[in-house]
Amino acid sequence: MAWFRKEKKPRQPRREKHEIPPDAWDKCVKCGHTDLTEKFERNLNVCPNCDHHRRIRAIEYVNLLLDEGTSEETETEIRSTDPLGFPEYPQRLDKAVSKSGDGDAILTFTGRLLELPVCLGVMDFAFMGGSMGSVVGEKIARLGQKALERKFSLILVSASGGARMQEGVLSLMQMAKAAAMLSQLAERRIPYVSILTNPTTGGVSASYAMLGDAILAEPGAVIGFAGPRVIKQTIGQDLPDGFQTSEFLLEHGMVDAVVSRKDLKPTVGQLLRHMSGKPAATGWTAA
Repeated sequence: MAWFRKEKKPRQPRREKHEIPPDAWDKCVKCGHTDLTEKFERNLNVCPNCDHHRRIRAIEYVNLLLDEGTSEETETEIRSTDPLGFPEYPQRLDKAVSKSGDGDAILTFTGRLLELPVCLGVMDFAFMGGSMGSVVGEKIARLGQKALERKFSLILVSASGGARMQEGVLSLMQMAKAAAMLSQLAERRIPYVSILTNPTTGGVSASYAMLGDAILAEPGAVIGFAGPRVIKQTIGQDLPDGFQTSEFLLEHGMVDAVVSRKDLKPTVGQLLRHMSGKPAATGWTAA
């Protein structure tokens, strides 16, 4: 009987295609480890395989260090000018502002770190290589003055290629300006913690970055005045392994500790409590 016979239709191949977002995976530039982008982000942009600390934006350090809902940005209206008439400097400034979304190479905030009131300045390498110009120096000086008046501890996170050449000697003046403010904090015994990230070089490394009461550095960060290639060419000798890294500087007494990004906040909080004579944080409160 013909109606018992089921007509066999050829099976069509499944053409359903799962689209993978192009940014779903990421690769460590140091060890080549490939993993989910989300996993890198959850790990604070530190490679889960080799512990390489990627460079992150200033606002990410602010969110990492300050207690949620306590941060307040300061000095948002200061902008660089072109005092020397340097060719194409205004255009480069406009491009940097457009690309980074920030007004200059440092963000300054007041807020709380583990309930301790602090003044926090974070440099951003994405703005013209974190170069130190007049605005950076002025914002650090004003932040230091605020710390002085309110008796808040000062924290500066450095990431810089050095002084901004387009502002010539005016940028070099910021080294002394920042150092003078820090000396006033030292006289009033107000703690200052300096955090060095990759890279911290040039005039920044020769001034406020190395003047902290406590100097912390992220693992593997390049820290020094001139780059290793320049030094090698100058002295005509091979440099030791790991030269100008955080670990090398720790071994030679130039920094106090190398601290992983995930441990920065508790470490800085512990240091500030110790330096300001406050009791250690506890995991309980009185009823």
